[in-house]
Amino acid sequence: MLPGVGVFGTGSTARVLVPMLKAEGFDVHALWGRSEEEACTLAKELSIPFHTSRSDDVLLHQDVDLVCIYIPPSMTRQIAVKALGIGKNVVSEKAATAVDSFQMLLMEGYVGEVQVCDVRVYGPSLLDQSYGWTCEDLMGGGGLHTVGSAIIDLLSYLTGTRAQRVHGLLRTFVQQNDTIRGIRRVTSDDFCFFQMLMGPCSGGVCCTVTLNFNMPGSFLHEVMVVGSTGRLVARGTELYGQRNGSKREELLLGDGSWAGPDVKDIPLPHLLGLGAMVKALRQSFQAHQERRLWARGPVAMAPTFEDGLYVQTVVEAVKRSSFSGEWECVEIMNKEPDPNHNMCEALQRNKN
Repeated sequence: MLPGVGVFGTGSTARVLVPMLKAEGFDVHALWGRSEEEACTLAKELSIPFHTSRSDDVLLHQDVDLVCIYIPPSMTRQIAVKALGIGKNVVSEKAATAVDSFQMLLMEGYVGEVQVCDVRVYGPSLLDQSYGWTCEDLMGGGGLHTVGSAIIDLLSYLTGTRAQRVHGLLRTFVQQNDTIRGIRRVTSDDFCFFQMLMGPCSGGVCCTVTLNFNMPGSFLHEVMVVGSTGRLVARGTELYGQRNGSKREELLLGDGSWAGPDVKDIPLPHLLGLGAMVKALRQSFQAHQERRLWARGPVAMAPTFEDGLYVQTVVEAVKRSSFSGEWECVEIMNKEPDPNHNMCEALQRNKN
């Protein structure tokens, strides 16, 4: 028996996720929106029987055993902690591109010993049409938070190592536009470049990541892994490889077809990743008769909340490096953070 689902969010991801869940046999019983109007409109559009702007109404819904959270990052923690505390299963944040084939070829030794990883993501602005959380660094907006975090997790998964030191640079080139002006200014980054030294301090993997969201037009996503015997490159949804001594690269995986509706706000790699995640969820829950029990195997590649803590620690280290201009160590916190930490950081930046 598949668990009943409650979805938090009314954005483009939620609009795509709900039909995917239904197609895999999940019943979506409840929808949460920031306002009753938003929730009502999308619930009618997607034929969801219950909608609300009160989070507890979804969490305590008797038919909801799986909670999918796709809302502003500043609100995610509170809802996820509540859901876990009352025994619900939780899926939160964004899905990344499926990388099974990439990982398989690395394990088979296609590139030999991994030495360098280089990632480039270019695309149009991440800002909403009106002023909101995407404009604010402290609310989780910006390229580093929304895309860089997924890249950090992806590189850790592919290399099997974690960042030890980072060096980064963040910039906000578009601080105002036609709809965000007056006293309001954008503080979230639209350009980010950072380096990570992963694994042992000597002989580890060197990673560089460039994120630029000042590029109108098509979305570009490229992940390159270079090793002692060759390289692998994922461009969008296609995987290419080239061994040392070969004159040209070869297409290793090219099945990037998308049978669903065209969604302009969501790049194709993300759509395919979201679809792969929903299929894995179905397989995981189908392994048990009890709706709240699940099997680890089908979702083994999914990051855990511990992985989320690591990723957020790297993000914060990159932000510190951009401020200090120095390499910063990645140290996972082992105690509850100061609740005024973000406010103190913001005051310090304004002071300087």
